[in-house]
Amino acid sequence: MKRNSKLSLALHVLGHMAQTPDQPRTSEDLARLHDTNPVVVRRVLGPLRAAGILLAEKGHHGGWRLAHPAAAITLEAIYAALDEPFLSPGRFAPAPGHPCAIETAMAETVNAAMIEAEAVIRRHFAQKTLADIATAYGAAAFSAFPQGDSPL
Repeated sequence: MKRNSKLSLALHVLGHMAQTPDQPRTSEDLARLHDTNPVVVRRVLGPLRAAGILLAEKGHHGGWRLAHPAAAITLEAIYAALDEPFLSPGRFAPAPGHPCAIETAMAETVNAAMIEAEAVIRRHFAQKTLADIATAYGAAAFSAFPQGDSPL
């Protein structure tokens, strides 16, 4: 998985949020964790708010919070909300207006494999929760937010 993917950023900051679920986190604080811009964080977390995974509170003590316990949020729900599939079925398509049997057969074969692989990814993610990510290294491995370095 590329480091700058939406899923990478989302799982990283959500893992930290799961450690202290009652503490709202600002986009600025979350951006520091992933060494990115707060605007990038807001663009990635916005769809998670729309999907009901996160809450966003405005004001002096506002910020992002989990809408549900981490154990109730599957990685598949996060993955689906971000709508950034690892594989893109349909990417291999015959050139329009130039039918070629070889190109058509290649596209059908490759796209079928991508669809099957994407289904495997989703099934795996459906069996994992945000709590699994947040506790992967144990509570002792996580520093107090936002200071210190985290293993995630």
